[in-house]
Amino acid sequence: MSSKPSEDQLLIRKIRDGIVIDHIPASKALTVLRLLKITGKEGLRVALVMNVESRKIGVKDIIKIEGRELSRDELSIIALVAPTATINIIRDYRVVSKFKVEVPDSIEGALRCLNTRCITNKPNEPIRTKFVTISRNPLIIKCHYCGTYYTEEDIEKML
Repeated sequence: MSSKPSEDQLLIRKIRDGIVIDHIPASKALTVLRLLKITGKEGLRVALVMNVESRKIGVKDIIKIEGRELSRDELSIIALVAPTATINIIRDYRVVSKFKVEVPDSIEGALRCLNTRCITNKPNEPIRTKFVTISRNPLIIKCHYCGTYYTEEDIEKML
């Protein structure tokens, strides 16, 4: 039996320690990276695969990040743009934890309010943004300060 991969296999090496974000809806991986403030300048080894066939969701993206821990808060906000995502925590090349993302009850500091009149957009007001989840499906969040409602389509503009 040959150890050579077949033409339909992915060639992405395993990571020693880090995370794998799997089952990201197709074309959303770059948005997930922006949401996590990962630009590539951090020196982390990041593998990104887009538009891969998936039995669960048809077509998916996958992100592997080696050498970086993400907080539960960071991981849960992934659900804002990738509600089908699963998180795999890797230690010494093995999956030690696996879970599905869930939209949190509130989101602080990760998004900016698009309402220019919101107090969080005033330069002399050092207030972190805060959004409250109104609905998970469909996604609807509301600014805690000005009351503006946002949907999943607004999230990318709010990064």
